[in-house]
Formats: sequence, C-alpha cells, structure tokens
Amino acid sequence: MSNVPAWFERKFSFSFPTEIYPNLAMRLRGTPARLEEIVRGRAHATLIRKDDGKWSAQEHAGHLDDLEPLWMSRVEDFAHGRVELTVADLQNRKTHNANHNARPTDEILKEFRHARSRLVERCDELDPAQFSHTLIHPRMKTPMRLVDHLYFVAEHDDHHLAHIWKLVHQS
Repeated sequence: MSNVPAWFERKFSFSFPTEIYPNLAMRLRGTPARLEEIVRGRAHATLIRKDDGKWSAQEHAGHLDDLEPLWMSRVEDFAHGRVELTVADLQNRKTHNANHNARPTDEILKEFRHARSRLVERCDELDPAQFSHTLIHPRMKTPMRLVDHLYFVAEHDDHHLAHIWKLVHQS
C-alpha cells in the first residue's frame, strides 16, 4: 500500500486508557529524530520538488513546525479548563504562505525540534488528572481527552512523515 490516506477522511477511536501517556510522549519526542532521519543526506532539489502542485517534502516538514503553536494552544485549553479546543486553520494558510522551500532545511528541523520539546515538557508539567479531562474538538465535534489530543498529534506527525518518505523515495 503506497498511498497515504487523506487526513480529513481519517476516523479516530479514542478508547485507550490515559495511562498510555508515557508511550505517546516518547512517540512525540521521537518525531523530530524520525523527520531528520528521513531528510538527512537528501539533495535539496529532492526535498523541494513539488508533484502536481502538492506540498514538497520540505513543505510537509515546515507544516509540522507550523502546527506546533496550535498543538500547544490546545494543551493550554486543557490546562485552563476551556470548553472547546482552539480552532485550526483548515486551509493551512501559514504553511502555504511560509515559503518553506526557500528556507534552509536545517533551520526547519531545528525549530521543529525545539517547539516539540516545549510541547512535551509542558505536558509533563500537568497534573495527571488533566489527561482525562474532555473538551470538544471543533472540526470533528467529538469529545477529546488530552491524551486523545496527543494521540491525534502523533497520528498527524506520522501522516506527514509518510508523505515525506514517499516524496524522497520517488525515482
């Protein structure tokens, strides 16, 4: 199976216990290293190649960093007991306007690693009871616990890593 499923068509089942947070934290901490491993040693032309007007590998990497403020805002939504999670820009304007292909790859990787580290460190500061608190996800209109949000982030990471892998391994 070589096609990456469309993100907005994904369905999620959040039936796992909150105690899986340490596993999710490791997965989230590992995303920068996995991203670096995929792009390391690749020609710049390979990283910025766009097929059919879709994002390049480097734009996918930039998008991961672009979403870190949203993920952090949503963690803060849980921390402060809000009713609904912060709304995402479903048009991804930040990524479309960022011109990530003109940026040094190492800069994107460094910024993403730093932002992701801050996200997981913030989660580690929270009271364990907050991981089971529920807020409404604005697009899916479904209740989501903090642990579910973090799973959602990890799945989003893997979605874009799969795209990047596919793009850099095309002949």
